[in-house]
Amino acid sequence: MKKLAVIALGGNALLRGDEIGTIVQQESNTTDTLESLVYLIKEGYDLVITHGNGPQVGNILMRNDAGEQMYNIAQMPVNVCVADSQGGIGFMIERMLRNVLNKHGIKKNVISMISMVTVNPKDKAFENPSKRIGKTYTQEEADKLNKEKGWIFKNTPKTDNGWRRVVPSPEPIDIFNKKIIQDLVKAGNIIIAAGGGGIPVYFDENNDVRTVDAVIDKDMSSSLLASEINADEFYILTDVPFIYKDYGKETQEKLEFLNYADTIKYLNESTFGEGNMAPKIRACLKFIEKGGEKSIITEAKKLEDRSYGSKITMNYEN
Repeated sequence: MKKLAVIALGGNALLRGDEIGTIVQQESNTTDTLESLVYLIKEGYDLVITHGNGPQVGNILMRNDAGEQMYNIAQMPVNVCVADSQGGIGFMIERMLRNVLNKHGIKKNVISMISMVTVNPKDKAFENPSKRIGKTYTQEEADKLNKEKGWIFKNTPKTDNGWRRVVPSPEPIDIFNKKIIQDLVKAGNIIIAAGGGGIPVYFDENNDVRTVDAVIDKDMSSSLLASEINADEFYILTDVPFIYKDYGKETQEKLEFLNYADTIKYLNESTFGEGNMAPKIRACLKFIEKGGEKSIITEAKKLEDRSYGSKITMNYEN
């Protein structure tokens, strides 16, 4: 039987750390990453692709800011900026993937979807906004914006006089149009959805859809989507080929096969960095907890290697 996989593309799949983010750079990086998915497609996998949007939505927010300051153009809220980034990145991935498939003689439909994701407006994350977005301001600028717009700012960790806006990062509860996504992918189409973690929304007392200024963790939304559409496997593509215990230390150790219990133990021992690998591993565990067959963290170029990446399962496998 065919297998269904959800592939979460990390930020480096679209934009490298030393690049300024021109469309030429992003299209080239995206094409390289998508070439690595051809192996799975040829193996018969049905695919749903999700993606990050950190640098892109940050640039949109800065354009918002510049437009308001220079031309008095009304700023759009964060949720609209997330939607903008979903549309732009989804278009880029779809176009590059169509070209990659054409190169390999593979005929498949590719469909990009704007995705809303339900959150709880009473999530504790709203009590302590922590996700930094947009440009860096001076304290004077931050105080002025706090007074005018009610934005919340926190000092950036790398500088004493830099302040960035922070917004909540609530847990995703449900994915809009999940049944449509499931039906489309099982019919053989490749779907691009839940970009940037999805646009955070909630239902009010009248069951109307309302928005919040927040961002959702891309890997957690991708994990939830994978569970909701009954995917067999969940992949997070990042910039390292394996999960490492004590990464960057003398005690560094590659962890190629992990079972659920040991992964929990390592997390409790703070083995994995909170700023990078730990959130990805939690997303993988969520998928396993809900019945997923396996979660895999690796870099895109390792996919064609049958020993690729670090695999997290309920039990050990060889």
